[in-house]
Amino acid sequence: MTAPDVTGTPAGQTGTPTGKRRRLHPAWMVAAVAFLALVGAAGFRAAPGVLMVPLQEEFGWSTTVLSLAVSINLVLFGLTAPFAAALMERFGIRKVTSLALCLIGLGSALTVFVNQSWQILLTWGLLIGLGTGSMALVFAATIANTWFAKSRGLVIGILTAGSAAGQLVFLPFIAALAQNPGWRGASLLIAAGALAVVPLVLRWLRNSPADVGVLPYGAEEPAAQASDAGATAPSAGKPAAVVASSGSQDSANAAVRALQVLRRAMKVRTFWALAAGFAICGATTNGLIGTHFIPSAHDHGMPETTAAGLLAVVGIFDIVGTIASGWLTDRFNPKILLAVYYQFRGIGLLVLPMLLGSSVEPSMIIFVVVYGLDWVATVPPTAAICRSVFGADGSVVFGWVFAAHQLGAAAAALAAGFVRDATGHYNYAWLGAAAMCTVAAVISATIRKDAAKKEPVAVA
Repeated sequence: MTAPDVTGTPAGQTGTPTGKRRRLHPAWMVAAVAFLALVGAAGFRAAPGVLMVPLQEEFGWSTTVLSLAVSINLVLFGLTAPFAAALMERFGIRKVTSLALCLIGLGSALTVFVNQSWQILLTWGLLIGLGTGSMALVFAATIANTWFAKSRGLVIGILTAGSAAGQLVFLPFIAALAQNPGWRGASLLIAAGALAVVPLVLRWLRNSPADVGVLPYGAEEPAAQASDAGATAPSAGKPAAVVASSGSQDSANAAVRALQVLRRAMKVRTFWALAAGFAICGATTNGLIGTHFIPSAHDHGMPETTAAGLLAVVGIFDIVGTIASGWLTDRFNPKILLAVYYQFRGIGLLVLPMLLGSSVEPSMIIFVVVYGLDWVATVPPTAAICRSVFGADGSVVFGWVFAAHQLGAAAAALAAGFVRDATGHYNYAWLGAAAMCTVAAVISATIRKDAAKKEPVAVA
């Protein structure tokens, strides 16, 4: 029986399993839908910094309380990721992605009814945290590892840029709605953005190349794919990562599998180096800049809409930087790229307290551009190292590394809120983050080049 062709080719003209006669490999259609899904899920990532001040003004909640809601979100965002990767392997990418988007939409919509602080912990923290965690960067790694045998770094870079694109799309509107008619309208916009993507996911996001009768993009034969990160050709209806892992995963519990991966990965020094670096990455992006840049700029007299516009510019250059990082990762040593990225980020944070003011000066524009290029440029090289060391289980391992990213973000978001309430400013938070970036650069530069040879891990 001939599988349906997601490219629009008539069912009787789908071509050979290798897809050689197709004008466009179905993997690119899947990547395009995955990009849109990440855009839809990214709306909330732009929200806390914009909505924090309006919520404080209406309810009188402290920065620490709202930072706690963001921290809960970030913790669940991170801890859900490795389990979501395992769930995608067992139940399919499409089902898990659709459910995640619905959770984000539900959490955002219910936010309009909150009137007590514990309720914002439930909506911002629990519901949206679980939803965004299932749509985390591990989703990008899963798509790339399942559908692509070559150009994986570039694909991960493009998909990671989807989150930046979501920030770019939503942030200016969220900022405008927060001013008029108010933060509730902004919350409904986030919900609508997440739910609007669900029909596209259900229609076009295929679980594996076998669903449409092809091999992953760039794979000429099973042997060719087996030599690339331990992957093999997929069997019918299953993601490549499932078939490539040792033994059948059909009956395995997704949570058990994720924990087994963690237990064995913890024996590998490279895992700890990546987790430590990524924790600092999360602290200095989602935790600090993503959550507290707008309130900090507001402290210096800058209008919230202006500060939101600066973060939107960060999103523009994040897209460029992440795609470029994916291209570089396919060509250069990923550990060196990580070290460079972290050090440049540290320099930016070191000078940020001197740049903030009531108006936008050229020096602030330079900071925004540089920080944007560096925002999540760390993702493609980190995912590449996970894949090279852990093979077919690289997606789940990357999920655990990403969990460290979000734990770092959660700790930084809460700590920065406490610093602001205790001192009246964020200066110590920015300087501490700059020092941490230097630590991350050193850790990344010292990742052992022969880790894949000396520390092979067969995680089943």
